[in-house]
This record gives sequence, C-alpha cells and structure tokens, in this order.
Amino acid sequence: LGFKVCISGQFAPPRELLAFQKVQVLQAVNYFMRSSIDLYSDGREAPRFGELNKLLPVFLVVATIMFLYTQYVFLHGLRLLQIDLPAVVRDEAKFQRGVFQLSWFHFNTILLLYCLLRCLLTFPGTIPDGQGWELRAEADVAPVDGELKSVELTETKTSGERRHCKWCLKYKPDRCHHCRICNTCVLRMDHHCPWVYNCIGFRNHKYFLLLLVYAATDLLFLTVTMFESVWWSTRTDVSPSVMLVLATAECFACFLTTITWLFLGFHGWLTMKAMTTLEFCEKSMKMTSYDSSIYAKSPYENICAVLGPQPLLWFVPCSLPKGDGLTWK
Repeated sequence: LGFKVCISGQFAPPRELLAFQKVQVLQAVNYFMRSSIDLYSDGREAPRFGELNKLLPVFLVVATIMFLYTQYVFLHGLRLLQIDLPAVVRDEAKFQRGVFQLSWFHFNTILLLYCLLRCLLTFPGTIPDGQGWELRAEADVAPVDGELKSVELTETKTSGERRHCKWCLKYKPDRCHHCRICNTCVLRMDHHCPWVYNCIGFRNHKYFLLLLVYAATDLLFLTVTMFESVWWSTRTDVSPSVMLVLATAECFACFLTTITWLFLGFHGWLTMKAMTTLEFCEKSMKMTSYDSSIYAKSPYENICAVLGPQPLLWFVPCSLPKGDGLTWK
C-alpha cells in the first residue's frame, strides 16, 4: 500500500492501511473469542441448549403454568362439573358454567403454550452473509451490486461512519444490536428474554407480544373465575389443605396478573410508538423524549410492523409482518 510523508518528514501509514489493520485486529479478536467460548475443543460449535443453567427460567415458567393449570382444572373445574355426582342431581347451571370456563381456559392456554414454544425456538433474524455486509477495509471493498447498496441507513456512529459489530465482523443495519448471550447480531432487537432463552427480534416479536396477551387474559380469567371456588372453600366443610392451596393459587395468580398486564401495557405502548425496549432505554439514558421515534409512522402502521398487515389476524399467531428486517424507512 505504500506510505505517505507527513509534514514533519516522518513516514506515516495511509488511512487505508490503518483501516485494514483495524479489520485484521477485529478478525483476530473474533476468532479468539469464538474459539474460547462458543466452540468445543474439536472445533464443533457449541449447541444453543448446552448450558442447562440458562434454561432454569424456562423451567420456572413451565412449572408455574403447570401449577396454576392443575389448581384451576382439578380444584375449580372439576368442582363445577360435579363428576362425583349422578347426572340427575347435578346443578345444571353450575355444570354449564364449568364447561364454558374449562373450554375457554384450555383454548387460551393452548395458544399461550404455542407462542411460548415459538418464542423459544424461532430465530429472531440476523445480518445475512454476503451481499456486502461483511466488515472490510475501505481499500478492500469492491463496488457493491447486492443488497447493501440498496439499503438506506439512518443510524451511524458519532463520526458518521457506518455502525459495525466487532464480534460478528459485519456492518449493522438500522435497529440491529449484538446480543452477547446469544452471540449474534439480532435484527430489530427488542431485548434478550431469559424466560424464553432467546432474543426477541424481528422474526419472533409478534409471538412474544401474543404470549403476553394470552398470558394476561388467561391469568385474568383464572383469577376472576377461581375466586368462586376460594369463596366456596371458606363457606363449606373442606379440608384446610384444600382451602390453603386454593387461596395460595388465587393470590399467586393475582400477583402474576398485575405484573403481566403492566408488562403488556408497556410493550403495547412501545409498539404504538414504533420503539423497541433497547431504543427506549437508549432514549432514557440520553434524557430525550420518551414518546417519539425516528421510525414512527401512524399508529396503524406501527402496529402492522409488529403484528402483521392483516388486522383480523393481529391476535392470531400467524400472518407475520412483511419485510426483511434490514430497512426501516
């Protein structure tokens, strides 16, 4: 590449050489980190579910669902169905109420479990290979005819340069961030959720929001309808253990209902404002406006960007949002 002469008469490397050396250093650091953290000794990449300690929050979520499910079905639902009584002596109104409540509860719970599974298994999306996204020195970059040339970037570094990831060695599209837990760059990253052991990003954000919707409605329905059985246990000659378990499940469900609805309200507000959790935190740290985003459009378009283009399918786990997660103009 040669050298340029400074005013002082000393030789100094040109800017192209400095950029090339910077990329080489980043490549060396990336290789060392991947070889020491994410790879086995024989070079195989470590499996995603290899660290069981990180799955503990997922197990806790599953255990909570199982606990509330058993209490609601076996202590509340079966009491309303009166299966221990002959059909001729059953209270028909109570029986019909039990059929309706258990049917709705199981329908909502199945949707909840489906979205939980999709949040856990759906990859949120990352920067594509090739197409000009690889980080290179300016002198080594050929004219780009692929995807990067057609992408208009809004977010840049303070120096005006394109943002890049020193771990993945790629240029970052707008709203993309690197997750050190998942060890990858995530398109329109919202946050890393330990409860589903996955990042919430472009391709699974709808599943995450619907998971909150189904959990909030399921918990509210459980709390309201099961109170009848809690009240019944205090007015009927039942064992103290049954009354204690019912009361514990009711209080636990009330607590989770409050937390979940507050969490759903927060993420619903972010969706209406076209903001992610990371963008909200960045704004709060910079002490700027909380209710604005450079990516915001109309509330309808902001919702479509997360829940999909069909309003009738917004609350159904299908019809994902359009786009590639790279452009947000």
